[in-house]
Amino acid sequence: MKKILSIFLILSFLIYVTSCEKDDICVDGDTPLLVIGFFDVTDTTLAKEVPLLRIRETILDTTVNTIDDRSSSLDSIAIPLRIDATSTSFAFITDSADDDTTGEETGNIDTLTIAYSTQEAFISRACGFVANYGDLTITLPESATNWVQDITVVQQTIENSNNIHVKIFH
Repeated sequence: MKKILSIFLILSFLIYVTSCEKDDICVDGDTPLLVIGFFDVTDTTLAKEVPLLRIRETILDTTVNTIDDRSSSLDSIAIPLRIDATSTSFAFITDSADDDTTGEETGNIDTLTIAYSTQEAFISRACGFVANYGDLTITLPESATNWVQDITVVQQTIENSNNIHVKIFH
């Protein structure tokens, strides 16, 4: 009986040791961000900073946390798109401030709606899946007070955050 118990314990140990998976470290497992560059409307090759920029996601009513809020030194940004929807709307606010009496947001607000399709991509066993985006389009309702003058989609697909995907001219 002791031999059977000893053999059983040794086999159990061997099965346990051989069934362990290799520890993988995920390095490239982030869903890419939408990279937007801001450019001068008169000289379209010249990058142009946006003064006191704030970006709010309109459905969740939250300030985007991938950029410094109300920064005045940004000529490009990277923002997350929703993976549970086929579009995301953002309020791009230039000269953003809070009204002293009401606490309401002031500044020039343009609401951009970004439509896309999502595709899951398997990265590795450690990272799992990430969402990539395709068929990128952006709409801005026309208004005489828009600070955004023109929008150009440079890349229709978003598979990394290394390059500018969209150019906004102001």
